[in-house]
Amino acid sequence: MLNREVVLVGYSGHGFVVADAAITSNMNLRYYTDKKQITKNPFDLAYLGFEDDLDFAFWNKEYDYILGIGDNLIRRKTVDLLISKGVDLLNVIHPSASISTKVQFGNGNFISRNVSVNTLVEIGDICILNTGCIIEHECIIGNGVHIAPGAVLAGNVFIGDNTFVGANSVIKQGVRIGANVIIGAGSVILNNIADNRKIVGNPGREL
Repeated sequence: MLNREVVLVGYSGHGFVVADAAITSNMNLRYYTDKKQITKNPFDLAYLGFEDDLDFAFWNKEYDYILGIGDNLIRRKTVDLLISKGVDLLNVIHPSASISTKVQFGNGNFISRNVSVNTLVEIGDICILNTGCIIEHECIIGNGVHIAPGAVLAGNVFIGDNTFVGANSVIKQGVRIGANVIIGAGSVILNNIADNRKIVGNPGREL
């Protein structure tokens, strides 16, 4: 429900960006959880505690939850904890994003400013599509993927779970990227990449 109070899980760095987008989108964002209470609190959110320490009864209160963690590994670990407590995460989509009506979303995703997502794209759970990235037609993006600012996925690209695509990278049409891959900033990817690889450069090469 749009009028329910919203809790941000993770509130620093990337979390500030998510908070800004949530408020701009008219979410009723009031609270945050994190390891400790922070001194830099630009959106004046109330601190509820560290998610690891909050009991099951807390997570079943009448709140909605959004995710503010940018690091792929920490985000995945935190989401596993939240799932164990029965928490469902909302998507946060900045109003400036341009998204086709034919896009399929999972849960807990963040779509930042000026992102473009074209028709028939499929996006899994807990993904980050960061500022100004472009996702062209019929791409498939797995769970826990982070597409950094300015990256471009040409049509029919496949991205496996928990992969990171660096800022201003370009992935050629039809390329398949495996799971747990790290693609460095500014890379140009012309060929398929297997799981668990680190790739940099133009053209992309394995480290």
